[in-house]
Amino acid sequence: MEKLRMGLIGCGGMMKSHVRAVPMLQDIDIVAVCDVVRERAEEVATVLNDPVVMTDYHEMVDLVDCVLVALPHDLHYECGMFFAKKGKHVLMEKPLCNSEEECVSLIETCDKMGVVLMCGYPLRFWPELVRLKEELDSGKYGRVMQVSVWTEQLTGADWLERETPDWASSARLGGGQFFSHGCHYVDLLLWFLGEPVKGMHFGTRVGTPWVMREGTSIAGFVFENGALGYHGATWGARGTRLGWDLQIHTEKGMLEYENHSGEARLYNGKIEHIPGEIENAYDYRVLWRRDEKSNKQTQFEIAHFAECIRTGKKPITDGRAALQSLRIIWKMYDAEKAGVIADLRGLGLPRD
Repeated sequence: MEKLRMGLIGCGGMMKSHVRAVPMLQDIDIVAVCDVVRERAEEVATVLNDPVVMTDYHEMVDLVDCVLVALPHDLHYECGMFFAKKGKHVLMEKPLCNSEEECVSLIETCDKMGVVLMCGYPLRFWPELVRLKEELDSGKYGRVMQVSVWTEQLTGADWLERETPDWASSARLGGGQFFSHGCHYVDLLLWFLGEPVKGMHFGTRVGTPWVMREGTSIAGFVFENGALGYHGATWGARGTRLGWDLQIHTEKGMLEYENHSGEARLYNGKIEHIPGEIENAYDYRVLWRRDEKSNKQTQFEIAHFAECIRTGKKPITDGRAALQSLRIIWKMYDAEKAGVIADLRGLGLPRD
């Protein structure tokens, strides 16, 4: 089988995590890497099989079949459109684009050109989360009552005493923490719980002055099936125990995926919160552990992208799926500003 020729665009920290997955992929050959800072592209190239290094992505168009784009968010649309119009498949890092108009235009152009457009939501492809979803769908744990996702990290400690960095401006990010990073977890909640009905969001810049919008965020959702969803996160964590953690409360127990340890756990005791016996609430058994040491595991999403190119199937996280999660976030931003509950019904696009 002839390998797909892939180009990498934007060689900052995010691409460095992606590139660690490349040796695990047998049917993709990275033939070109690009960054406006040549030294960054050269650093990424050192772990690859002698790709062409360049500072202008336009120069790689005749070398590649597909591209992986990890540019600042405000550059996603222009880059994606360039390659789509040239008949090249596009794997775009999240978020897809910074506005609905850009997202729709990119989706429609890729449809017209017959190229694959996929958004980089790697959690959908992690084997341990796929297995967790399958366990829930089996019905053995009863109905899901609530899914909670919490993430904590520090994104800008070295900028605390300096001016606001360019990457954290609203124009560049397209929003705050909820838009830029929370889109991962809105997509995850949609995967686990289905269609949302309503939601609320609150955010603050306290502790994250380098972010022009919220650096800490909480969001709550109600879904059509009666379940609740919650996402809380901060970019200002000065300490962390979880990194990120997923908890799923069901009628027959609580399932947890702790990313730090890579463990999927089942807490299924019938707990009565009696003073002096609260320790019983922490009894659990490990269902399985993550095989991969990396907490990114981007090889699975890249492999899915390649499969879609070869077979013509729609990506699980195609442009339409990506736009739905962004529409939800924009709607919740607007509702927060107006001081009302957001109506989240009917925000998805038809996938056929």
